[in-house]
Amino acid sequence: MAAPFTVHGLAGELTDVADDHAEWRPAAERVLRGFAQSLLVDQDLYAPVAEWVNRRHLGLRLVYERVPHHRVALHTAATQGGTVLADTLEIAAGPFEDYLRSQVSRRAGHLCAQTLQEFREADRAVTREGQVRSGDRHEKDDRHRADDPRYWLLGWSNQSKIAALERHLAGLEADLETVAAELGRVDAERQDVWSREQALSALAQYSRWRELDVAEAERRQTEARDERERLLSGSSALAEIERRLSEVDRALGELDTEQGQVRDRAAKLEERIDQAKKTQRRDIQAIESFPADLLELARANSDALEARLADELPTRSEDCPAASEGLTAGLQEHIDRAVESQDKHRSETLKHMGAVRNRWPEATTEMDAHIDARDEFRAFRDRAATDDLPTYEDEFKRQLNTETIRELAGFNNWLRRQREGIQERVGRVNEALSAIDYSPGRIIKLVAEPTPNQEIKQFQTDLRAATDDTLAPDGDRYSEQRFEDVKRIIERFRGRTDHADADKAWTAKVTDIRNWFTFAASEQDKVSGEEYEHRRHHCRGDWERRTRRPRRRQPRRGLRCARAVGWIGGANPVAAVFVAAPPDSISGLMADLVDVANDPSWDPVTTAAVVHAQFEAVHRTETATGASVASSPCGCSAATSTVSWSRRP
Repeated sequence: MAAPFTVHGLAGELTDVADDHAEWRPAAERVLRGFAQSLLVDQDLYAPVAEWVNRRHLGLRLVYERVPHHRVALHTAATQGGTVLADTLEIAAGPFEDYLRSQVSRRAGHLCAQTLQEFREADRAVTREGQVRSGDRHEKDDRHRADDPRYWLLGWSNQSKIAALERHLAGLEADLETVAAELGRVDAERQDVWSREQALSALAQYSRWRELDVAEAERRQTEARDERERLLSGSSALAEIERRLSEVDRALGELDTEQGQVRDRAAKLEERIDQAKKTQRRDIQAIESFPADLLELARANSDALEARLADELPTRSEDCPAASEGLTAGLQEHIDRAVESQDKHRSETLKHMGAVRNRWPEATTEMDAHIDARDEFRAFRDRAATDDLPTYEDEFKRQLNTETIRELAGFNNWLRRQREGIQERVGRVNEALSAIDYSPGRIIKLVAEPTPNQEIKQFQTDLRAATDDTLAPDGDRYSEQRFEDVKRIIERFRGRTDHADADKAWTAKVTDIRNWFTFAASEQDKVSGEEYEHRRHHCRGDWERRTRRPRRRQPRRGLRCARAVGWIGGANPVAAVFVAAPPDSISGLMADLVDVANDPSWDPVTTAAVVHAQFEAVHRTETATGASVASSPCGCSAATSTVSWSRRP
């Protein structure tokens, strides 16, 4: 039964007979059979269970008992000597244990009578055979044997019951096989009797033996055949008649066959006529469903369609889809050829457009090699054909020289401002770093040095040569040679033929101002500015260390990674202003910090600032006295330090 609540089970599943008193199991089964089939319901579930049971027709007998949370213990009257049936039982531990013990004590308080004398003298008693006495009431239910495990209900293990049922099932199956064999034999006998009955019924139709005498009938048939042969051989007229009868029989047979064939053809023709009429009605309905203008268009193009289809013109509506597919395939093939030809002409046109742009790049700067720009190219052709082309080219080149060199000079000024901006930001970083001691009496200074990269240096030289003195009032600043220099730079910016990828990488490299510098970290004396160590950061992300002079040894008092939690401010980490990283996390945090320092995708200035700040937060040493410190070597307090020791962002 599917119920919206959970119950713990039957009373019999929580009660069992102790192994020491197994001989009293039949008696216990007789006494507690009714209680063993009762369903135990907790007091909290009593209301929903009662409502659920009352609303439904269960189709079976259900007994359930409400188990209260608090109850008064019942004391049974003492028995005059002997074993009480309740003492032979065991109760499963659980929420219903106390309730079951009280119920078993009340319901199974029978004396286990060893003899009938004890049974007669006791007020409540039970025998091993299952006779139960309760006062003057005696009962013995022998509808089934008391020692048959198939009917036992007590116990939390049903192995013995299953074994007994399996044995009983095996016996029933053996009996069933025997009955089936006997039933087969009886069916065979019944079939034989029925066959004999049918034979006798058929024999009863004949009233004379002559009708059943097969030998006599065969003899008469042979005599009649011989007589016929004798008559035919003795008379030519009879032979002629016999021949003609044979021919007539043969002709009749042929006519019957031909008549059958004609009837079949007629039936098929009638079926085809009916089918054609149905198809005609369906086609007429389909045609009438189309709009009138579409029908007019179809009638107007019907002659051209018939001429196009020629021998493949369909005569039935069923053939129209195949003809439509063939016509569609032909049209699609024609369209594909047209598109292919169009693509070929487009490619040729674009090729010629590119040739024009390469031949006259100054005049076609605003023109794209695209099929939609064909009108612009036609206009350019018309202008070139009607205008004075040499004068036009000279004037255009003069203006192009002037404007191109001026724009390149403006681009150079923009690069110069970007370079000065980086130098200014480096100055601000150094100003901030000068307030933090890297080690006692020393600071770190970020140095931006010119890059040694030859491509960038050559670009700077070419750009400077192409734009120097471009703003002066006189001089040969728009000479043909200078324009050629500018042209080479712009061609590399645009991407030369067969060098597009290399020129693109070159452009990204030389126009990124960050690549114009090589950043280095210089450890200097805070007062005198004397340099102790110089580390240069290369583009590949590593550092080159160069010691300017031997470092003076600073007294070290056993510095090593701390093995205890460190904090700043407060008597304990809970009240501290700043708590350093746990000792077992320092190695992982330092490794992560090295990855950040070697990451080439970060801005070098940002990398230097982040690495310094994170190092101050992670760096923890333990002094020789064993005291744990978590502040930076410069001694800055937690009130001024806002960094954390979290892993890489």
